[in-house]
Amino acid sequence: MQYIPNILFLIILVLGVGYFSLNIKKLIRNIKLGRAVDASDHKSERWRNMARIALGQSKMVKRPIAGFLHIVVYVGFIIINIEVLEIIIDGLFGTHRIGLKVLPESVYGFLIGAFEVLAVLVLVSVIVFWIRRNVIKLKRFLSSEMKGWPKSDGNIILYFEVVLMCLFLVMNATDTTFQNLGHGNVVSQFIAPWFGDNTDTLHIIERTAWWLHIVGILIFLNYLYFSKHLHILLAFPNTYFGSVEPKGKFNNLEAVTNEVKLMMDPNADPFAAAPEGAEEEEPAKFGASDVMDLNQIQLLNAYTCTECGRCTSACPANLTGKKLSPRKIMMDTRDRLEEVGKNIDANGGEFKDDGKQLLGDYITNEELWACTTCNACVEECPVSINPLSIILEMRRYLVMEQSAAPMELNNMMTNIENNGAPWPYNQMDRLNWANEE
Repeated sequence: MQYIPNILFLIILVLGVGYFSLNIKKLIRNIKLGRAVDASDHKSERWRNMARIALGQSKMVKRPIAGFLHIVVYVGFIIINIEVLEIIIDGLFGTHRIGLKVLPESVYGFLIGAFEVLAVLVLVSVIVFWIRRNVIKLKRFLSSEMKGWPKSDGNIILYFEVVLMCLFLVMNATDTTFQNLGHGNVVSQFIAPWFGDNTDTLHIIERTAWWLHIVGILIFLNYLYFSKHLHILLAFPNTYFGSVEPKGKFNNLEAVTNEVKLMMDPNADPFAAAPEGAEEEEPAKFGASDVMDLNQIQLLNAYTCTECGRCTSACPANLTGKKLSPRKIMMDTRDRLEEVGKNIDANGGEFKDDGKQLLGDYITNEELWACTTCNACVEECPVSINPLSIILEMRRYLVMEQSAAPMELNNMMTNIENNGAPWPYNQMDRLNWANEE
């Protein structure tokens, strides 16, 4: 009978970690639906970006208040959960505060004391975040794409953090062994009197808080896959694989480049047969109309999106009332990718055409052509997401596959083809203005 709690703990731990692993496996599968990308270049720069942006939160502090509060929550939550290691050992082996047996009391007390201070700071920060979302109602949290689940998700994660921090403090406050140490109870000592001094009652409360704390952490871990807070994990690979090219650099399609080279070579024979033994490849699809046409880094971007709205709040098209929201572009991409993943799960591992695609069913032409390609969204993103790259790929599809560019753009391209310039003037007349009096 004495081993029943340990067995129960093991079962809960295996189920929690197992379900999380299955979802991560599914996430990797979905990302791999995209085109492969060679990101083996600039390794030192990529590692620096990951350390500076994901670990160092360098882009968060561009908005000082939100940035500082986010760092408090981020650092506090990560460091406090170091104690999860102690909880797991205690749960599996039936020990109690194993840290006291392997560390000096003063060191253990210092660690737990630091955790308690951080827990209070996290609570304060989370409350401020909740007020910003629900009382002050910052404009960037009120966009149309933030209605329904996205809005609820933002609040649910805050409630999770409040509950977990409170359980941590209650667990410490009702642990008589820990309170009698006189080390580390820098906050919990003021909470302890709330629960009286009945030893049996305190033990029940402490055990209840202990179990709820570890179960809550496992629930939180598995909730991440369904939440925008998946960026807690994905920010690191996303910043590593983020673009190291100058912002605004347009990638050239190899097939188009080869065609241009062929046109520029006066000795080339466009009708020449392929070399003997070589197979002629089917021409690649130009641009993207669905998530499978995007590359794996773009799909990773979609899963990493924090829905913070910094990109949309900096977008000049959005600020002037256009329909475009870079945040919505990323959310739509993720939603479509999840839909495709569920389709694959339901059809034995193969995708069955559902008559839908990212372009048209999720993202409209109007949104795509509203973009000014200014890169403001790319610059603002705190985790190196690039909404512009998806917009450009879908524009490329519209132009090169469907000839569906706006009239003004078609006129410009016609003028470039005929006159070598965007203007509707013959090349011979280009310098006529110099002769005018």
